[in-house]
Amino acid sequence: MFISDPTTPSWQQQYHGSISRSEAFRDYSLYSNLNDDELLQLAIERSLADAPCDASNAITSATANTPPPPPDSSSLNTAARATNQSRHPTPAQSSAHYSSPNPPREQLPDPKMFDGTVSHFMTGSGKRMVEYRRADGTLVLIAPEPEEEEEPLFKAIRVGDASRVKALAVLLGTDLMLPNKPGWLAIHQAAWFGQDTCLQVLLSAQPGMINKRTERGESVLLVAVSKDQLRCVQVLLENGVDANIPNYDKETPLYRACERNIPAMVAALLNHGVAVNTHCIWGCTALHEVACRNNVEICEMLLKAGAKHNLSNMYGISPLFTAAQSGQLAVLRLLLKHGADLNGQAADGATALYEAAKNGHEEIVELLLSQNANANIPGKTGLLPLHVAAQRGSDIIVSMLISATSKTRVRRTGISPLHLAAERNCDDALEVLIKAGFDVNAQLSEERSRLYQDRRSTALYFSVINNNIDAVHMLLEAGADPNLDVFRPLLVAARLGCIQTVTMLVEHGADINTSITTHPTTFPAVYMFSMKYLPMFKYLLDHGGHALSCFNCIYGNRLHPSIKTTQSEDLPGTDRVPQQKGGVQFCEMISAPSICRWAGPIIDVLLDYVGHVILCSRIMEHLDSYSGWSAIKDKAAPPRPLLQLCRLQVLQLVGRRRLKKLPLPGGLIRFLQHQQGPVED
Repeated sequence: MFISDPTTPSWQQQYHGSISRSEAFRDYSLYSNLNDDELLQLAIERSLADAPCDASNAITSATANTPPPPPDSSSLNTAARATNQSRHPTPAQSSAHYSSPNPPREQLPDPKMFDGTVSHFMTGSGKRMVEYRRADGTLVLIAPEPEEEEEPLFKAIRVGDASRVKALAVLLGTDLMLPNKPGWLAIHQAAWFGQDTCLQVLLSAQPGMINKRTERGESVLLVAVSKDQLRCVQVLLENGVDANIPNYDKETPLYRACERNIPAMVAALLNHGVAVNTHCIWGCTALHEVACRNNVEICEMLLKAGAKHNLSNMYGISPLFTAAQSGQLAVLRLLLKHGADLNGQAADGATALYEAAKNGHEEIVELLLSQNANANIPGKTGLLPLHVAAQRGSDIIVSMLISATSKTRVRRTGISPLHLAAERNCDDALEVLIKAGFDVNAQLSEERSRLYQDRRSTALYFSVINNNIDAVHMLLEAGADPNLDVFRPLLVAARLGCIQTVTMLVEHGADINTSITTHPTTFPAVYMFSMKYLPMFKYLLDHGGHALSCFNCIYGNRLHPSIKTTQSEDLPGTDRVPQQKGGVQFCEMISAPSICRWAGPIIDVLLDYVGHVILCSRIMEHLDSYSGWSAIKDKAAPPRPLLQLCRLQVLQLVGRRRLKKLPLPGGLIRFLQHQQGPVED
């Protein structure tokens, strides 16, 4: 077995792997003087042959297929012959629109048409290769990646050989209007590589091609500007180039120079008298490009040359808007100094202040406000700059905008900045707004509330549904009412299983016994979401949740109708049951597949909060379904313990909030509060 060297190129490993050990040693002396190309060709032939080929034939074949070196400066006669052939093309050649590779290479399979896989790799010597394999993995061909051979003229330009360019263009009369690829003339080659001397030679030989464009519509001047070739730009300007020819995107050389952020290039073009207010295909001018790059020097040059700062692009965006949007403070100051409209609106209604606030540019907002920018102009969505700053969570910008924003205008928008800060969990901005006196109980307008399936309306709801405990605490401490939303925040917190949020809401007056108008029940709706969390369920009962309503059943001991449960789309995480007159009953809800396995413990907890009750036939079915729940039936059987009845009576007369103020022993207080521990303590 041949052991491959990790430094050996993969194609050489494949070659060695295809021959035996003895053959490898036998061939070593024969092939030690071959270069990478010759070894590669040999490997290809051996991989394709059914049997090993003769070494001498292989060497001959490899050498014969090695392409000749490109012509050098001494082969002018060869170039002249090629020129004469191009002047008098054969019928087959006359249909060509641009020069062919020289010398021609054998055509490789078309990767798009090849039925198999085509992969590319590099040899250890840095040569790029391409490999063709059939779908079954068998090798078809390994060959060097095709490289386009340069025409002598184009190669001479690339390397800056001006004397050779002159010989080809002037002495030999090479056709300078013949491209080496679609639209790419020798003059474009010179501008691309910054060969100003070659460019001058070409213009002297053929002045008429100075304004020719590439396939993409780029003039020679635009090519030179795009590649930062200042000397070539100067040569072109001195030779009378049309400096306003745009490409197909309507970008002029001046526009591209501003895009490249090159003051010297811009100065050269402006000194030549180019048009400064030309729009590109998107409606942008050169001043738009400078505004987003914060180049004050170029901006001043454009303004002195007559650039208009009030021109807008196809989206209604002015250069000042662009500077504010991208946070370019220096250019913004300059544009304001020249009288740019700081309250101009884009097509979507946004102002420069709006965009600066949305993007968190604090210095820009400060500057615009110091220049009396109007903070009460809404965007297309109706939001003010204060809204978008709160939405972003920029508390410093929020602080700056509060004094400049009318609270009346905020109310007209139908949404408070508090809503947006709470929705995005921007606690710092939320705190700033609360301290500034924004109403924590402000509700969304009907139109905005309808955008949410649950019809939410308060900032508190946003914080609860985001499970943001800190924000919930801030809002409740500031006086947020937990009972304003149609679907109460307490129900959301219970559904999320967040006992900490539930506790805070209950302590601040959340109605535990509230119902849902769209899904009425005969028992407190919050129980639907807390039955699986017995500690939470018990907490709600301890703090005033009604328990007796859970045992009120219209069927009693009679047979209940069958229930077919379906998943509720309006209340995720719950099962829907057929709604009876007056609402869903507790025994029906507890029969849902996701809850029925908890029926025993739930009923056991409820019995601690009621006196004499009768268990309906459906509840009895659940208790009978598991032998361990038989004690629960005994617990419900009359008579109930006197201590239980007394506890209920005391709670009814005194109320739960006043229990701790009673002059009673601690053990008795805990008993009345349904806490564990001996009563005698």
